[in-house]
Amino acid sequence: MKQTRNYAQNKTKKVAWIVSNCEAENDRQIYAETLQKYIDVDIYGRCGTKNCSKKREWNKDSSSCLDLISKEYKFYLSFENSNCWDYITEKAYRNALSHDAIPIVLGARREDYERQLPLNSFIYVEDFATVKDLADYLHKVDQDDDLYNSYFQWKGTGELLEKFEHLWCRVCALLHDEYTMNTPHWYEDINKWWFDPKTMRRGFWRDIN
Repeated sequence: MKQTRNYAQNKTKKVAWIVSNCEAENDRQIYAETLQKYIDVDIYGRCGTKNCSKKREWNKDSSSCLDLISKEYKFYLSFENSNCWDYITEKAYRNALSHDAIPIVLGARREDYERQLPLNSFIYVEDFATVKDLADYLHKVDQDDDLYNSYFQWKGTGELLEKFEHLWCRVCALLHDEYTMNTPHWYEDINKWWFDPKTMRRGFWRDIN
C-alpha cells in the first residue's frame, strides 16, 4: 500500500544515538564522534552529553528516549558493538524502525540486513568510503522529503512485532520459512566459528576522514 504520511514532518533534528558501552570492539564510538564533525549527532546515555528517561514516567509530563526519537529525529545510529555475521539487535528494530526513524546500520553484512530488515528501510555505513560521504548523503536525504519517505514505503507491507507474546508467531514463521527448511545448517565447533575472522571483523577497518 502506498504511504501518504510525511514521516519527515515536524522533525527538526538529524541523528540520535542511545549508547552505554563506550568501548565497543568495532570502534563505533570513534565513527560516531567523527560523524559529529559533519552533521548533528545527539548522543544520549553514558557515552554522550545528553540525557533522557529510559522508561516513560506515566505520572509526569515527560517522554522517554524513544519517544524523542519518534517525534524529533530523522535518523538513528543502529551501531552494534561487534561486526559479526547475522548479528542484528533491537537497535535497528525497536530503537529506529518502530519509532519512525531511518536506521543507520553498522555491524552485520549488508546481505544480513537485506534479509532481515524491511525492504529499503536502512542506510548501510559500509556503502560509503568515508564518514564525510555518509554525512553528505544524510544531508541530502534530510533535505528531500520524497527521498526520506522512500525509506518508509515498507510500512505498506505489514508491521513490526517486538513484544514477547509474539515470540511463538516468529518461531512458527521461521519453521515455515523456505530458506530455513530447505537449507539446514549447523556448526560442529561453535568456538572455531565464533573466532573465525570472517565471522567477527575486529577493529576499525576503514578510513574515518
